[in-house]
Amino acid sequence: MRIDVKREVERITKEGLKINKSRVARQIQCDPRTVNNYLENINKPKKKRKTRVKKTDGFEEIIKDKFLIGATAKSIYEFIKKNGYEGSYSTIKNFIKKFKDTSQKKATIRFETDPGIQGQVDWKENKKLRNKRGEVIEFNLFLFVLGYSRTKYIELTFDRKQDTLFKCLNNAFEYIGGVPREILFDNMKTVVDRQDTYFGKVSFNKKFKQFANDYGFTPVACKPYRPQTKGKVEALAKLTNRLDVYNGEFETIEELESIVNSICNELNNEISQANNAVPFFKLKKEQKHLLLLPSIPIRKSHCAPSKMYSVSKESMVTYKGNKYSVPIHLINKKVGINVVEDKLLIYYNTDLVTTHNLSESYLNYQKHHMVNILKSDAFKYKSEEDIDYYIENNLKMMDMIISED
Repeated sequence: MRIDVKREVERITKEGLKINKSRVARQIQCDPRTVNNYLENINKPKKKRKTRVKKTDGFEEIIKDKFLIGATAKSIYEFIKKNGYEGSYSTIKNFIKKFKDTSQKKATIRFETDPGIQGQVDWKENKKLRNKRGEVIEFNLFLFVLGYSRTKYIELTFDRKQDTLFKCLNNAFEYIGGVPREILFDNMKTVVDRQDTYFGKVSFNKKFKQFANDYGFTPVACKPYRPQTKGKVEALAKLTNRLDVYNGEFETIEELESIVNSICNELNNEISQANNAVPFFKLKKEQKHLLLLPSIPIRKSHCAPSKMYSVSKESMVTYKGNKYSVPIHLINKKVGINVVEDKLLIYYNTDLVTTHNLSESYLNYQKHHMVNILKSDAFKYKSEEDIDYYIENNLKMMDMIISED
C-alpha cells in the first residue's frame, strides 16, 4: 500500500469530508482502484490473532521452581503429569533447556548497587588444612561482602548453625560499621523454611525474620540462574584459596583464626578488580548510607546462647535463686533468658517478652504482670483501683521489687 495514498485518505477522513476516489487518485496520480482498496482495508474489521495454547501453560512456574531446587526433567514431568499435564516428556526437556540457557545469560550480567543498599552472604564449607603436627583441621568460612565498596568480612567457624550465622552477621556489621538495607542469601536452612517454600514463594523462618527485623535489613533469597545471583560473594569464595599456602604453617586454632583475619584485612586494602578501587577507601563513602547498628542489648541478645527456664503457675521464672515475673499467658511454658550487663532479658520463642533489672531480691515483679496475676486469681472481682491500692500499700512492704516498666 502506497504511503501517500494512506496519508491523504487519513487527512480527508479526519476533516470529516466525503472521499471522492477519482479526485484523490488524480491528485496523487494513482489508479482509483488503489484508493478503493485502501478504503476497503481500513474499514474491514481486523481479525483477532488466535492465542496459541501451549501444553506447558499453567505449569511453567512449577517447572522452573522444581528445576531450580535441583529436580530432573524426568521427575518434573512425572510430578506435573499427576497434576493434569497432558504434554510429552520432550516438551518439558525443551522448555527446561530454553529456560536454563536464558537464565544463565541473564546471570552473567553484572548486578551493581548504590552505596549502603546490598550485602551478600555465603559459606565456604568443609575446608581442610593441616597444622604443623600434621593434624587435619576441618572448618568453614563465613563470607560477607558489600555490593558497592566490595568490603569483605571473613570469619572461621566450625559449624553453620543459626546461632553461628547470627554471630557472624553481627560481627560483619560491626566490622563495616553499619547494616546494608538488603542482604542476599541462598536457600540455607538457617534462613529459609524449606518445607514452607513452595513454587517460588520463599518462607523465611521465624527466628531469622526476628533477627532481620531487629537489625533493619530485608533478606532476599537467591536461586541459581537468576540475575540477582550472589556473584560478588562467590568471587570472594575463590579468594579464600589464599589460605592454602598456610597448609602446615600454623600450630593452633587461634593462629589459624589470626591468619584468616589477616587475609580479610589484606583483601580490603588491595585494589578490587571489580571496581578498580580499594574497598576500605570506598567503605568510607558507603558507611554514610548504611543503617545504624541496633543497641548493644539487642545485639547481645542474638549472639549470646539462651538457657530455657520453666514458667511456674505463679507466672514467675527462677534465675540464680530469685524469681522474676512474666506475662501470665506463659504459665507452664518454656522461656529463654539472656543477661546483658545489668539486665535480665526474657524471651518466648524469638520474641522479647519482658526485661528486669538484675536484683538480689527474692521476688521481682513488673507492675502490670502483678495486676494480671492478682486479677486472674485472688482479686478476680476487685477493681483496678483496689488492686493498685493493694500493690502500693501492701506488696512493696514485703521482700519484693515492683517495677513500673
